[in-house]
Amino acid sequence: MSKVSRREFVYSAAFAAGGFVLGFASRGLVPTPTPQPAPTPTTPADALNQLMQGNERFVQNALIHPNLSAERRAEVAQGQSPWAVILGCIDSRVPPEVVFDQGLGDMFVARTAGQVIDNVVMGSVEYAVEEGVKLIMVLGHQSCGAVKATIQTIQSNGHPEGEIAALVEAIKPAYATAESMPGDIVENTIQANVKLEVQTLQSSEIISHALAQGSAEIVGARYDLDTGAVTIIT
Repeated sequence: MSKVSRREFVYSAAFAAGGFVLGFASRGLVPTPTPQPAPTPTTPADALNQLMQGNERFVQNALIHPNLSAERRAEVAQGQSPWAVILGCIDSRVPPEVVFDQGLGDMFVARTAGQVIDNVVMGSVEYAVEEGVKLIMVLGHQSCGAVKATIQTIQSNGHPEGEIAALVEAIKPAYATAESMPGDIVENTIQANVKLEVQTLQSSEIISHALAQGSAEIVGARYDLDTGAVTIIT
């Protein structure tokens, strides 16, 4: 039996290992490394930056799905410290955790049709602020059904059924603001609605105090259904 040199042995082993990995890769079986999440934001600017970086990953189809491991699940079972709160619409196409590529324990999320604010929503955002979030975001979106329904109801002098009427009443001020603006009435109402909701949140003593102290910031944003991109509008 011929002897094999150390160099030949190492080369053969490396080649075999490479073939093993390639074989698994061809079957899609190579395990994906667990993504390392970014450090927890400590300032409002950091929090906004982390959200927008996550959204950029979403737009580019390069999601890393951070903080979804069993270890993270066990960690947050003991307590949570989210660094942002998102007030968004219930629209099934705009899930904040997906849109911003965030994971367990990263964000508080409140969702209503047209991201309408009532006492419960206000209290929920206030709670998030008292828990130490660095960023409050009101997230509207392109082609919002609640906004469209409000416009249609107003223009047809209709009367929505049940508690849907409360949604229409809440969005009416945005329509009144947008009615005299040039351009698309739906898009203008969507953006006016976000801006008015930001103002409503700013009227809270708890929230305004955090804003004045610089411990938190609030922004209004719009999600584009076509591209997946989030744009800050206020």
